[in-house]
Amino acid sequence: MTVTDLVSYEDALASYDPVMGLEVHVELGTKTKMFCGCSTELGAEPNAQTCPTCLGLPGSLPVVNATGVESAVKIGLALHCEIAEWCRFARKNYFYPDMPKNFQTSQYDEPIAFDGYLDVQLEDGEVFRVEIERAHMEEDTGKSTHVGGATGRIHGASHSLLDYNRAGIPLIEIVTKPITGAGERAPEVAKAYVAELRELIRALGVSEARMEMGQMRCDVNLSLMPKGSERFGTRSETKNVNSLRSVERAARFEIQRHAAVLSSGGSIVQETRHFHEDDGSTTSGRIKEEAEDYRYFPEPDLVPVAPPRAWVEELRATLPELPRLRRNRLREEWGVPALEMQAILNAGAVDLIAATVEAGAQPAAARKWWMGELARSANESGRSLDELDITPAQVARIAALVAAGELNDKLARQVIVGVLAGEGDPDTVVEKRGLKVVSDDGALGAAVDEAITGNAAVADKIRGGKVAAVGALVGAVMKTTRGQADAARVKELILQRLGVEG
Repeated sequence: MTVTDLVSYEDALASYDPVMGLEVHVELGTKTKMFCGCSTELGAEPNAQTCPTCLGLPGSLPVVNATGVESAVKIGLALHCEIAEWCRFARKNYFYPDMPKNFQTSQYDEPIAFDGYLDVQLEDGEVFRVEIERAHMEEDTGKSTHVGGATGRIHGASHSLLDYNRAGIPLIEIVTKPITGAGERAPEVAKAYVAELRELIRALGVSEARMEMGQMRCDVNLSLMPKGSERFGTRSETKNVNSLRSVERAARFEIQRHAAVLSSGGSIVQETRHFHEDDGSTTSGRIKEEAEDYRYFPEPDLVPVAPPRAWVEELRATLPELPRLRRNRLREEWGVPALEMQAILNAGAVDLIAATVEAGAQPAAARKWWMGELARSANESGRSLDELDITPAQVARIAALVAAGELNDKLARQVIVGVLAGEGDPDTVVEKRGLKVVSDDGALGAAVDEAITGNAAVADKIRGGKVAAVGALVGAVMKTTRGQADAARVKELILQRLGVEG
């Protein structure tokens, strides 16, 4: 199928109900791999972080990473899952060059966490519950780089390069139960779920969950069933989608593609598919294996994992406030409407604004600077807000200088530019650039007199009772002082000079 073979989204939803299943892989932020002591640090030379165990060499034996198990339990608890009293690993057998052992150590029918849910909030405030089938532990594969082709995929490549540094890095795979009842909002639900899950993972501190770096990846399973039917259709699985926007686009495209195939009398092939960022389309990958094709069997080299109940409860007591509940609390404390809070979330600014408020700023000021000047700077530089070279404490200091009348908004923006440019903290930038507001009557008097003399007609209007015209004279003074005058004090001085009550 190509993009031109789609039916409209509205026509697809008029005839079919979408069913989704989302599988999210999260790389845990442990210092070592899941079953060996090799480092997980990024940036090493290819194949420098390997050992006989993660390379699957004969005679090597795995050992479970205790921090990985702890992280899995925390994730399960935060997702309201049951935590298994006893579970074990299995070998998932398949041959592929990026899997040096020819099997992946994973969990199959005995996951560490199961039967949970995550409530997600859509943009209009509606809350949709996504039920969780399981969260299980496994290891990541290596990385294949296909060279010589036009697309970067294996088809058409002249050769492939293999880097096993990533092989064995701890993963948690979180699998939803079939998501039904979302209707036309199914793509939005998918995006909101992955976004909420990412916030949860970050709040737990078990992973940075940076999708653009592959630390969190989503497989979008989708099928359609005719209106009125309760029988699920054949599903497709779009693999390794790595942004929130792409999750939504992949689900929407597959709804339209499935509907086009079914409406023309065709049948959906159960397969994996590749998502294309450039146009939002998907293309066929390979026929999807069933579970029996992997020939799962219990891992003989690892003992079962049996988390003590007392330890599980200790971990439950350490869980942070869940992100959605925290956002609702902050929204009330900050006095912002739901749509504005959603915009703050979409911008990745919730934690930054909260930290700025904790550093002493008023919520309105913190929101103003992060969602205004700083958001613009981030957009222009192609970075996220948390990548900017400015801290919440520095933003709080700028807000304090504005509140104290030592800076106005125009000067504050110049201070932000200086801090972002590495000129120092806000006070240092103010000092170096000479940016403080001028409020001394003696320093302002000459500029006020000059503005009145140079704008005699405006001054006469003010004397005649048109006090609103004072803005023009204030503007003249601000221009003369390069924006550093205290505008409120300038207005007072002008009216005093002209003998007019304010």
